[in-house]
Amino acid sequence: MGRRVATLALAALAALAPAAGAQAGATATGHGGAAASVDRAATRTAISVLRRGGNAVDAAVAAAGVLGVVEPYSCGIGGGGFMVIRTPSGRVTTIDSRELSPAAMTPTSFMENGEPLEFDPARYSGLSAGVPGTVRGWSEALEGYGTWSLGRALHPGAAVARRGFRVDDTFVSQTEDNVPWFDDVPSTAALYLDPDGTPRDAGTIIRNRDLARTYGLIARRGPRAFYEGPIADAIVKASNEPPVAAGADHVWRPGLLSAGDLESYTAPERRPTRVRFRGLDVWGMGPPSSGGSTVGEVLNILDGYRALASDRTRALHLLIESERLAFADRGAYLADPDFFDVPLRDLLSRRFAAERRELIDPAAAGTSPAEPGDPYGDGGGPGHSTTHLTVSDGRGTVVSYTFTIESIGGNGIVVPGHGFLLNNELTDFDYDDPAAPNSSDGRKRPRSSMSPTIVTRRGRPYLAVGSPGGATIITTVAQILLDRLALGASLPDAIAAPRVSQRNATPSQAEQAFVDSPEGRALAAGYGQTFETPDDPEIGAATGIDFGRHGRVLAAAEPVRRGSGSAAVERP
Repeated sequence: MGRRVATLALAALAALAPAAGAQAGATATGHGGAAASVDRAATRTAISVLRRGGNAVDAAVAAAGVLGVVEPYSCGIGGGGFMVIRTPSGRVTTIDSRELSPAAMTPTSFMENGEPLEFDPARYSGLSAGVPGTVRGWSEALEGYGTWSLGRALHPGAAVARRGFRVDDTFVSQTEDNVPWFDDVPSTAALYLDPDGTPRDAGTIIRNRDLARTYGLIARRGPRAFYEGPIADAIVKASNEPPVAAGADHVWRPGLLSAGDLESYTAPERRPTRVRFRGLDVWGMGPPSSGGSTVGEVLNILDGYRALASDRTRALHLLIESERLAFADRGAYLADPDFFDVPLRDLLSRRFAAERRELIDPAAAGTSPAEPGDPYGDGGGPGHSTTHLTVSDGRGTVVSYTFTIESIGGNGIVVPGHGFLLNNELTDFDYDDPAAPNSSDGRKRPRSSMSPTIVTRRGRPYLAVGSPGGATIITTVAQILLDRLALGASLPDAIAAPRVSQRNATPSQAEQAFVDSPEGRALAAGYGQTFETPDDPEIGAATGIDFGRHGRVLAAAEPVRRGSGSAAVERP
């Protein structure tokens, strides 16, 4: 692979770092480029690339390659994602590497005897795996906006895969939830379970030589090596003939992928969403993601209220009620734009925000489910796991990148001989409703909640942020933006703040720390808001970069969630 000494030295330092736990350095300030992720090895990789002359796109792809090794249950080359890029000229664009359904899929593919499959049988199957888009997305980003080759950017990830990463308590917990299914699949069990079928112990080193070889093949031959030939054949076979043991405890349904599905996959460049909030431009990801539109609608509604910073409890009440209405609209109007005429301009209009704002009682909680609005204006019209990476360089390039394999552990199938888990992204379709805009269908991208976001002021970078967390991604990003842009919080404080998530349901989900906070108690007592804590007690694991004056940057990651994240700057 022509590895350089500097790359090997970086990998040697990073290889035995915890997958995502007990890390110092959740905040860093300085000048030049910056990076923040859930993992120290990935953040170090990004900073090393910047220091060696690469730009933010190069650094983001290299760090993402490392995350695919050390965060395999959350992301990797078996999945897809969305990247928002701000170029030195001030242009903002996006790359859509969302997974694509097989051509053979239909609105009833997830149904048996006229009834939709339950979630677990749908997820742990070949049916749930869409065409992975990550490799094509990395290639398109580098060719269009980077300076490094894909092969060079994959060197650090391949080195970490060979040398291994140390299992931490978070990784053990994530494995435990998957044991009943992982032990059905020998290729998965061999990598992530001990011989007795239990999770690898904390402190164990996991080496993934199969993934290192896969990265090496892609490095030599480019994305074609992934979408055609032996890797593509192995993906199709693993999906259509799930490689389960003879004594498997579950039924693993075959998928519908074909070699043609992989060979024809593209990662299109799309226009970003854009709204104005408090005099700033907020750029996000458009359909098939619902992130940019739903975050944008929430901000548009909130922007009509004055003096939000004077009363944080009131501001949070208005956030919750704005989210309730925006999620009703998300469910009605967001889907793959190639299949459904998404009224994006109307959803993000000031007129529509004003109409929705009129439905909010400033002093009392609303009820769910709220009805969607009419963005057309005339009565017409038609567990999740993810990771987020934020990178900038000293020349003005900013990358906000969210990518995933969907649920923690994807569909549970490690592609034999190649070392990566397949996604279960197609369970993001509304597969129980063949008439829904987001119904399953052939060669269609399921609706997503990923919300990579870049904020600019007078064309210059001001903030970049994003988070994992399924549908809570949207509410996490909206709350961070509210705290940072309207309520005066610093970025680290906005990321660390206890979270609430209203997704057009009653009660709202909230972390226990939010329920117990003065604001949480006041919302319950004074506004009638109700809360429940989710099965996963943490909501999101955000990262972001703040851009100050005179080239000063502040990178921030979670101080506690997911065992804490990692932030660093090029010149501390």
